[in-house]
Amino acid sequence: MKTVLRRTMTVLAGLFVLFVLIAPSDLEKFSFESFLRVPLEGLIGVMVLVLLPDRFRKPAAIAGGVALGLFTVVKIMDIGFDMVLYRPFDLVLDWPLLVPAIDFVDVTFGRFASVLAVGLAVALVVGIVWLAALSVLRLGSVAAGRRPIAIRAVALLAVACVSLAVPGVPVYSDAAATSLVDHARRVQAGLNDREVFAAEAAVDAFRGHPGLLSSLEGKDVVFTFVESYGKSALDMPDVAAKLAQGDDRLKAAGYTARSAYLTSPTAGGGSWMAQATLLSGLWIDNQQRYRNLVASDRLTLPRAFRESSWRSVGVVPGITQAWPEGDFFHYDEIYAAQDLGYQGPRFGYATTPDQFTLESFQRNERAKQHGPVMAAIPMVSSHAPWSPTPDFVDWEKLGDGSIYATMPASNDPPESIFGRDPGAVRADYAHSISYSLESVISYLERYGDENLVMVFLGDHQPAQMVTGEGASRDVPITIVAKDPAVMKQVESWKWDDGIKPGGSAPVSRMSDFRDQFLSTFSPPKA
Repeated sequence: MKTVLRRTMTVLAGLFVLFVLIAPSDLEKFSFESFLRVPLEGLIGVMVLVLLPDRFRKPAAIAGGVALGLFTVVKIMDIGFDMVLYRPFDLVLDWPLLVPAIDFVDVTFGRFASVLAVGLAVALVVGIVWLAALSVLRLGSVAAGRRPIAIRAVALLAVACVSLAVPGVPVYSDAAATSLVDHARRVQAGLNDREVFAAEAAVDAFRGHPGLLSSLEGKDVVFTFVESYGKSALDMPDVAAKLAQGDDRLKAAGYTARSAYLTSPTAGGGSWMAQATLLSGLWIDNQQRYRNLVASDRLTLPRAFRESSWRSVGVVPGITQAWPEGDFFHYDEIYAAQDLGYQGPRFGYATTPDQFTLESFQRNERAKQHGPVMAAIPMVSSHAPWSPTPDFVDWEKLGDGSIYATMPASNDPPESIFGRDPGAVRADYAHSISYSLESVISYLERYGDENLVMVFLGDHQPAQMVTGEGASRDVPITIVAKDPAVMKQVESWKWDDGIKPGGSAPVSRMSDFRDQFLSTFSPPKA
């Protein structure tokens, strides 16, 4: 019985190490065939443990097992980041993103769920490292006890890998070594990124530029970020129908619209980095860059408007606690979640339905006697997990938001996007985007006038569960106005007509928009 148990433990240890070394870092690439390979790193590891003197073997096996466990944790992080953010985990720059992830769980599912998630994550890391150390220690002991057999087996497998290799049919795997090299390169790039970003930020053609935005004098200018509104949404029937209907409605109301695409610095999440990229004209694709940006004196679009005699406001329903970074944008007023007057229920992650957010902005700013106003408004109703979503209601009935408590969905708990049918998740996503677009379109119909210019855009694509593998990071952007003089100035952009960009519409980096906008609506610098 003991012999059977020992052999079973050896087999399980071998399968665990084999799985860790061969498993892809992309869940989409998991297949039966991908595991029918010989891991070269495993062969090297066996030889090292077999040839080491007895007194060094156990410490080396434990150290190697701990390293393998940590590598496994990083591989799990790679898979998770690829599923949501379309890229592997960065060992230098991505640790700060774990805090927003915990906050998301806290806000969406409650404090108990966030504490439980952290506890399970810590237990998982400790358990994986412990299991890896035991597995390598077990395999090293067995191989050393059968040194001649182990050496011949390794030699035979090495010869087989070379002799049986056929182009296009891999026999061996070096996935672990390749992953380590890739992470080492990213670590080096991450360590150098601070200096690279400082050099980029030092260049600003509009610092000290006189007469900024003079061509928009007297206009209220609103930049509206539609959460998770990516290019992939345009092909969904519900969203396409909403955009087609919206085009007709805005034309009937006297508006002209032009649309194109921007390439976001992020995907699946990190909205604040995309918003900072558009407003600052700098590529903000990691938290280190974001922190360095908000500690700088970079000229942002809100600051440019404020210094050109606009009242600059930020309407940020996603902010529920202190937001010291808000000072960087030089807003005259910041309306966080608690400042919007909303007395209704939450819908999933969203603190405030988008329609109410726009109504609150209108009530607090544009409905009053005012000079020109510039506003940046990130809307959150289309934030994952995309269910439940509020219904659109008559503007006159919004009141303090209590009407939302009568909606059946207001009592539904948020649904995780993982473990659900992907088709249902995509349907929920499309519904939430349609709601957000309806809020924007209806606001323009109801409150628009000759002095309103609105730019609305997506901040990033949704998670890969919605987009599928290989999706771009492109998001739609639209500028809408009634004044022909405003729209004439953007003709040089060569954007497509309407609020839905076509497949061949211009694509530019999101960081290019600030300069494009300032150049178009400001006089040439002498």
